[in-house]
Amino acid sequence: MEPPAHADRIKNAFLGAQKKGRAALVAYICGGDPSPETSAACAAALLEVGVDILEIGVPFSDPLADGETNQLAAQRALAAGMNRGRLFKLASDLRKKFPRTPVVLYTYYNLVLARGLEAFARDCREAGVDGILTLDLPPEEAAPLDSACRAQGIANIYIVAPTTPEARIREIAARATGFIYYVSQEGVTGERRELAANLAEKIAAIKRHTPLPVVAGFGISTPEHIAKAGACADGVVVGSALVRVIAENAATPGAIPLALSAKIHHLLGGKSA
Repeated sequence: MEPPAHADRIKNAFLGAQKKGRAALVAYICGGDPSPETSAACAAALLEVGVDILEIGVPFSDPLADGETNQLAAQRALAAGMNRGRLFKLASDLRKKFPRTPVVLYTYYNLVLARGLEAFARDCREAGVDGILTLDLPPEEAAPLDSACRAQGIANIYIVAPTTPEARIREIAARATGFIYYVSQEGVTGERRELAANLAEKIAAIKRHTPLPVVAGFGISTPEHIAKAGACADGVVVGSALVRVIAENAATPGAIPLALSAKIHHLLGGKSA
């Protein structure tokens, strides 16, 4: 039996970055922000500039894990008419144009449950989505979603927090597929001045329990952050810093894709991804 497509795309994304001597760059935007049309152009711009994995937030009216920047992005997307159908069309269109770059959905369980677990996983497969990261679903309650994702060949990505005890890390590592997302800061998403001093130690603790890549996210927003996190993690997630670029250029949406490309170049110290 051939491996599922997501396994190849996600694995190859990390291997490709490793061959370039750096951590994989995971870029986050909220699907539909500031409008479905502009969001599609933003996503394409990020993939064209060479980000390794694209993480698309599914806009939700009550995003408890998100800070103000990402909350406002979700509000803009919903106000502009973004919905599940448009989100999966966005993913499907990206997959046709960019067949090799992994696309991961960042979502809340309410949105998955409302559609139905099997139907949501099937929608992901049909749209070419490689994995889902469900922010508020504890691993103890995730077996049905694990099963639905496995049946469709979709990676089910789990979060590990700074406060997660080792026994729970072991359980998460046993369930996770694709990669593991380490929340490098306590609290909600958002840009930070400094990364946690114990980041390398925490990443190493996760790696003791899994061969999967581990990415670090929450608060990574400067070239220095990327260098520090990338020295110990297999990938780094930049989210709020990109969403802020979208917000700051919302009055001139045509300028946003170019501004995002420039931001990626800045974060990588003037280098290409």
